[in-house]
Amino acid sequence: MRPTDPAPGRVAAPEHPFAAYGMPAEPGTEAFWGAAGAPAAVRDGAGWTTLFLWRGSPATLEFESWSGPVPLRRWGATDCWYAEVPMPPRLRVTYRFLVDGAGRADPFNPAGAGADRSVTATPDAPDQPHWPATGPDEVLPLPRTRLRWAGGRLGGRRTVRVHAAGGGGPVVLLLDGDDWLYLHPAVTAFDTAVARGDLPPVTLVFLPTRDREAEFACRPELWEAVREELLPLVAEAGLPADTGRLVVAGQSLGGLSAVYAALRFPELVSRVACQSGSFWWTPGAADLTDPLAGPAGGAVAAMLRERPDLSGLRIAFDVGEHETGMLPHCAAVESLAGEAGAAVRASRSPSGHDRAGWRHALTRDVAWVLSRDPA
Repeated sequence: MRPTDPAPGRVAAPEHPFAAYGMPAEPGTEAFWGAAGAPAAVRDGAGWTTLFLWRGSPATLEFESWSGPVPLRRWGATDCWYAEVPMPPRLRVTYRFLVDGAGRADPFNPAGAGADRSVTATPDAPDQPHWPATGPDEVLPLPRTRLRWAGGRLGGRRTVRVHAAGGGGPVVLLLDGDDWLYLHPAVTAFDTAVARGDLPPVTLVFLPTRDREAEFACRPELWEAVREELLPLVAEAGLPADTGRLVVAGQSLGGLSAVYAALRFPELVSRVACQSGSFWWTPGAADLTDPLAGPAGGAVAAMLRERPDLSGLRIAFDVGEHETGMLPHCAAVESLAGEAGAAVRASRSPSGHDRAGWRHALTRDVAWVLSRDPA
């Protein structure tokens, strides 16, 4: 870096890059750390360069799906560790610091995702209405209604939480439900969306997952258990719950399973909100060196080519615009579903394969599949 012009008789000190991010104080001083906040970004050509800071010890920056790990650099002999990371336009991403092998949330960022992760976005990423920023130490509200689901087709025991947003209504089954309970504040987001009139009242059912690949990989057992065991439990729980208008919301393998359910159990599932569905999946694909290198749309596209009548299905697809390997698979399924008669909405979120990017699509698309006019 260029040295500053020294005063007579003084040795020049090196310039530091932090002033460009609104932190002109000397790195490592209390004034410097007092100005530290969430990652700051400056324009860099068509994209951005984002500054991440960690205080005290060596650390590595780790992103959820978008990029490989980035070791932090130390500024001189100070306690300031940092990374300047080039980012594309329109990106929202989950990240954490790895310190001595343990994941840590960003202590300067008020937007968290559970106890050991944080969320940041480039300045041009659109807002996510309804989803509040929650810090790593904040305890998210949990539904008071708990169902004990034991035995049956799936075996074992699960605690399924149920929340009536706005007094309750159509059942919205959230796959990977524990993530939406403990990492991202779905209870608050749905309550807010209903209160603002952006979503009708719904009854949220948070389904925890024990073995994602076994349960979500295009197998009927999960959906037989939902139909014959879980939904009767929900109906008996004492909350308003319209199980006849079931919405299934799933992401990644959960999105794959949600669409599979609509194809193989149409009398059960006629409304789906699918984010970044793993439509590369075929039997054995997960064991390949590159699971995404197979035929576009995988097993679900093959089912759709059987030309099922999907005229009763409303399905909203969303995928991260930075998921380059996923886009052809999702596009193939979107197109085939529309050709089979489904009412289809397809959109792209400013993210990679990341729940931080799926949050807005979740509330928005549940509202769409429940709307009277899906056009």
